[in-house]
Amino acid sequence: MAAYFKQFFKKLGPGLTTGAADDDPSGIATYSQTGAQFGYGQLWTALFMLPLIIAVQEACARVGAVNGEGVAAVIKKNYSSKILYVIVMLLLVANTINIGADIGAMAAALHLLVPVNFAVLTLLFTAVILILEIFIQYRRYANILKWLCLSLIAYPLTVFIIDVPWATVMKATFVPHIQFDFQFLFIITGVLGTTISPYLFIWQASQEVEEEKDKGLIKESGKPHISKQYIRNLRIDTCVGMIFSEIATWSIIVVGAAVLHTNGITTINSAADAAKALEPLVHGFPAAGFLTKLIFCIGIIGLGMLSVPVLAGSTAYAMSEAFSWKKGLSLKLRDAHGFYGVITIATVIGLCINFVGIDPFRALVYAAVINGVIAVPMIFIIALVARNEKIMGKYKSGWLSNTFVWLTFICMSVAAIAMFFSFSH
Repeated sequence: MAAYFKQFFKKLGPGLTTGAADDDPSGIATYSQTGAQFGYGQLWTALFMLPLIIAVQEACARVGAVNGEGVAAVIKKNYSSKILYVIVMLLLVANTINIGADIGAMAAALHLLVPVNFAVLTLLFTAVILILEIFIQYRRYANILKWLCLSLIAYPLTVFIIDVPWATVMKATFVPHIQFDFQFLFIITGVLGTTISPYLFIWQASQEVEEEKDKGLIKESGKPHISKQYIRNLRIDTCVGMIFSEIATWSIIVVGAAVLHTNGITTINSAADAAKALEPLVHGFPAAGFLTKLIFCIGIIGLGMLSVPVLAGSTAYAMSEAFSWKKGLSLKLRDAHGFYGVITIATVIGLCINFVGIDPFRALVYAAVINGVIAVPMIFIIALVARNEKIMGKYKSGWLSNTFVWLTFICMSVAAIAMFFSFSH
């Protein structure tokens, strides 16, 4: 059994790390706020989003694997550069805000456990993340990211510590509940935006390329030498990563609803605030509240260490591909100054956001909504690319993949339009 698990774990890579990075501290805060504000009312979104995020991420991964280039490079080569530049600039803004919120949440979570100054902790996390991402050899760094994915386990664990009305939870999971008001639609757009997010599209496709380079699959022609088995493993990796991601999302909403909403707490400002609020409200065996807070904090820190490099890295890949710079975590710093410069600048600006008086939760919710809006044109172009035989050859999208990618496009479009319509009224 251990040998089988080890062999299966080796097959996992970009899909698993992308899925785990989806539940970054900003996402944890958004999902916690969803549960706190609406109880179990939006729990169905976790199940509903699963086939959508699998379809989009699989398409992105396949585009990267088949072409040996990231999503932004493929878009630039085959479609409008002007649209790409706008998307990349908006992505830079949203990702930088997310990085800042994530670093702040990590520091605040550790501060709940260890009485060290908040500013010192933010500097420590920033320094460690940059050193690992810039100076560690790619294969070793990729393995570090994979092991950080174990942080996802934190949130399903908390569900089994707290009191949960399982009949209500199961009904809310499978039976959609919709309210036609601004707050409900705004948060749903935020949930969609932080789950089906452009930085994940960029990251997974680019990591597929990094994996191919590491395995020597990209030859002088620039086109990777891949097989049907390679694509099959890519799909397994993506499905596993997204399933674990949505289990964690579902668990966080359940905890927010069962503990925070039930006790009259309907607003939180960060993932760390959610962890802090849980402790005095959890009932059960002695120290259950502290254990819940501890597990929640460990999840925030572990997933933050994973997601901040993904956010900064996806920004760097997108900008490097848009402006034809050398890029890749497999390259040394001296060989990719622009790529690593974007990673450094985005991370440092994100750090500074914690000290300029910006409301972190309001900023991250708006960043999630920006992501939800950016995702619409990106998914549209990805759908066109993934089914284009000239670009994808024999690995173009089949009818099932094509159907779900276009369904994702429709859902993201409707959510964005509904949110703006509600806002205007």
